[in-house]
Amino acid sequence: MTDVTIRRALLSVSDKDGLAALAATLADAGVELISTGGTAKAIRDLGLDVRDVSDVTGFPEMMDGRVKTLHPMIHGGLLAVRDNPEHAAAMDAHDIGPIDLVVVNLYPFEATVMRGADRDEIIENIDIGGPSMVRSAAKNHEYVTIVTDPADYDDLLAELGEHDGATTIEFRRRMAAKAFAATAAYDSMISQWFAFADQRQKFPPSVSMTRVLAGPLRYGENPHQEAALYLPGGPHTQGLPQAEQVQGKELSYNNYNDANAALELAAEFRGQKPAVVIVKHANPCGVAQADTLLDAWQGALACDDVSAFGGIVATNVPLDGPTAEAICQIFTEVVVAPGADRAARAAFAKKKNLRLLLTGDLPDPGRPGQTLAIIAGGILVQDRDNGAIAEADLKVVTKRAPTEQELKDCLFAWTVARHVKSNAIVYARDGVTAGIGAGQMNRRDSSRIAAMKAAEAAEKLGWDQPRTVGSAVASDAFFPFADGLLAAAEAGATAVIQPGGSIRDEEVIKAADEAGLAMVFTGMRHFRH
Repeated sequence: MTDVTIRRALLSVSDKDGLAALAATLADAGVELISTGGTAKAIRDLGLDVRDVSDVTGFPEMMDGRVKTLHPMIHGGLLAVRDNPEHAAAMDAHDIGPIDLVVVNLYPFEATVMRGADRDEIIENIDIGGPSMVRSAAKNHEYVTIVTDPADYDDLLAELGEHDGATTIEFRRRMAAKAFAATAAYDSMISQWFAFADQRQKFPPSVSMTRVLAGPLRYGENPHQEAALYLPGGPHTQGLPQAEQVQGKELSYNNYNDANAALELAAEFRGQKPAVVIVKHANPCGVAQADTLLDAWQGALACDDVSAFGGIVATNVPLDGPTAEAICQIFTEVVVAPGADRAARAAFAKKKNLRLLLTGDLPDPGRPGQTLAIIAGGILVQDRDNGAIAEADLKVVTKRAPTEQELKDCLFAWTVARHVKSNAIVYARDGVTAGIGAGQMNRRDSSRIAAMKAAEAAEKLGWDQPRTVGSAVASDAFFPFADGLLAAAEAGATAVIQPGGSIRDEEVIKAADEAGLAMVFTGMRHFRH
């Protein structure tokens, strides 16, 4: 079979968008229309002839509409192999008419869940007959055209117009592939609801996740790697893919990855005073909070202006003109913010390649959820690292307790350290990162690298001393030896925040006491590999 002329069509849709134009065009072409319930009523309201499914099957719709299309008169017309003599004989013997086109979209299960319906209503919105018809038509795509997405109605009508009321095998195959993807996604959402929402299973025996293609990317981490962006099916957090891109080139794979790291850290300061995050290669290289966004930018940039070149900037409050002008003084790939005023937009417009993304809101840093990592032969699944530490959770383990300001600096440094690749060391003072050491194989080297960056910044900016002097230092995991802590003390840190839990804690605490440091334990670590 190649082209199949559409003579008989079955329409049954929960989403009525586009139905009027589709039904009218099919009717004008002399196509017999068959339909169910509300769809049939909508077609009749257009003044068009339509035949009820119950008239075709000889059985009324029953059991509150649960049983209507599950009948040989329907599925025989969908599944029959038209040039198979046995199939043709069976159709003749039972007076089964062929159905050439099926237009079905399914009960709104996801929308029902999203609006908080009760369990009984959710169960009633699990479509049975719809997926059955879709799968029957898609399986028999050599003879039957299946359309499940209203966005494809125009393509269908164009196809019929170009081929004298027929569809090509290429079109039917494409629609069949899309149809099976639609039923797979639908079943995936149902299975996820049963597992996670209804049964409260964190790690169910089997998980099906739906991903919807948003579009291809220019390439992956490197030009020889192909890449694409997919969106999760069903309810999900709003982030970069949903942001308004005001200007700039398309985002690359690395842009998305790095900008997401910046957005997640900026979200830690949601609802607080202005904060600026600068990220390079998914690691923060400068973070600051201040009374104004411009001051926060200047503080974040001063931490490591070398790494900031070509980086990603994220803020926790809408951008203003002066801050935008300052950001434009260096090369920046992407700027992410909840919003931007007219002056800020005008400033960025002068940098046509800079990507400006406005999220409208920031994701909840404490939201539940899971992260996935693909390994050879498997997938690792874990809870999101949304563990939070408050001042009341801290345990003072040294002879000297931290001052009020040191506690503030400790908690600020700890917040940043959660978002730095392990082994992570973060120095902070007065709401500004002084130095960040990331991704080293030992904690001592991270301490030294962070201190070295702080010393370079002081020399470049003409400060009397590095900002590590009088700072708090955060370590994402315990100090296994005293050397990393002593390196921090040498850099001028006066307070330390770390998880604790090492077999050498007593040795480390003793070293802190001898150095006059105040140290608190969190009891929680934050590895980020």
